[in-house]
Amino acid sequence: MHMLRTPRIPLLAALTCFVGLAVTGVLAYFVPLARVRDAAALQGFTALNRPRLTPLIDRIAHLADPLPYAIIGFTLAGVALMRRRPRVAAAIVALLVLTGLTTRTLKPLLASPRYDDWLGSGQIGAASWPSGHATAAMTLALCAILAVPRRARPTAAAVGAAFAISVSYSILALGWHFPSDVLGGFFVATTWTLLVVAGLVRLEQHRPSGLRLEAKLRPADALPSLALGLGAAAVGLAVWLARPGDVMRFAADHSTFVAGAGGIAALAVTLVVVLARGVRSA
Repeated sequence: MHMLRTPRIPLLAALTCFVGLAVTGVLAYFVPLARVRDAAALQGFTALNRPRLTPLIDRIAHLADPLPYAIIGFTLAGVALMRRRPRVAAAIVALLVLTGLTTRTLKPLLASPRYDDWLGSGQIGAASWPSGHATAAMTLALCAILAVPRRARPTAAAVGAAFAISVSYSILALGWHFPSDVLGGFFVATTWTLLVVAGLVRLEQHRPSGLRLEAKLRPADALPSLALGLGAAAVGLAVWLARPGDVMRFAADHSTFVAGAGGIAALAVTLVVVLARGVRSA
């Protein structure tokens, strides 16, 4: 965390994320137009769920269940310990607890039914905002950035963003949550992560760890991220070329879904990239 000379920047970023969390909650519960769009986007996600895809989607969604969440999270803490970063390891463990506890507290506290006719008997529970699975997925993505060496951070950011997006899309396709629940979960995870980073910077100011800065990031270090991005683009292009008419028709019929899916992906990528660029050593 040595490149951050003051906790002011992560604290301001945390405040921004907290405002984003509050705005998302207000829109989800109190703005009728936003609620309509939320439900319309969800309808597009559930339309993607086909019987032959359901087992795969279900497996992806359950990657953020408590057991795999704990296994992945403590593994990341172990990586930090092996790198002789006990403060970072302790921060990761704290984040695993704090983000999950916050989500579990907010859900019943803010529980309110959001009934929608098209959901029929499969209405989403009143205590669904913010999404625990989305919170867990984003928490792991951000913890991975803190845990790994600087040179591996671009890869960690790319994989973490893909993981958070995949889990979030899966829980939406299964009809577990509204898209606003996912956005709320992302903001919970990032707010706490930035607060913890600010705490680490403050601790480093008063009790320096004596660790040296690592080598500067080289252009080649970003190649894994570029490769992952190109791979995802190639998959999307293959789907487009195989069934371009179907893709166009679906996008036209579910324009709100396209906007919602794009917004979730954009927020996930933005949050992990901001952390990866901001925490440039440690």
